[in-house]
Amino acid sequence: MSHRLACAVLAGTLCATALSCTAAKTETHLQALPEPAVQTLSAHVTTVPPEKLGTTYHPGCPVPPERLRLVSMNHWGFDGKVHRGELVVHEDVVDPVLRVFGTAFAARFPIRRMQVTAEYGGSDIAAMADDNTSAFNCRPVTGDPGKLSRHAWGDAIDINPVENPYVDVQGTSHPPNGRTYLDRGRARPGMVTPEGVVTRAFREAGWYWGGRWSPPDYQHFSAEGG
Repeated sequence: MSHRLACAVLAGTLCATALSCTAAKTETHLQALPEPAVQTLSAHVTTVPPEKLGTTYHPGCPVPPERLRLVSMNHWGFDGKVHRGELVVHEDVVDPVLRVFGTAFAARFPIRRMQVTAEYGGSDIAAMADDNTSAFNCRPVTGDPGKLSRHAWGDAIDINPVENPYVDVQGTSHPPNGRTYLDRGRARPGMVTPEGVVTRAFREAGWYWGGRWSPPDYQHFSAEGG
């Protein structure tokens, strides 16, 4: 099965500005040229090759590999350029995921990097420290090894973990290099905020934001609230 989404962000042509020159009683008209065409979001969805799952999947996981999908899509980076990224998600959430990231792309919301967690050997700690946006990983909840994370179902996504850390009950930042972002009073690029474009897009899709939990998980969005 293949899904495609094209999301065009059209550059507007600025209105001509008339400058009045009272001394000469004439007008000078300045016309701005249109901005160059911005690259469009394009997404391609396929089944997941084994190497894109790696150690993120193992026997006993709640979702079999054939129910997962690899989503390859563009995203804006912190460098102001468009990059190609990949997420593995459950087949049932492909459409809302594409809508959310299409909205984020249109708003030029920056994403540091987007690689499947298999690139980190299945290590959520390494992926977070690298500020990697990711989805499926059949793993337990951070700090609670007896409970599976919603990421094991493929219907949860972590966005920019450094700018949006998870805070445990001791007040520790996960990842540690996200500590400076525990102060949420000053919005900075890549941060997920209560009424920001990413939060609103997920809310419209019916997903839940971990930033409203106590303690908060600012990077986490899930379809089922866990």
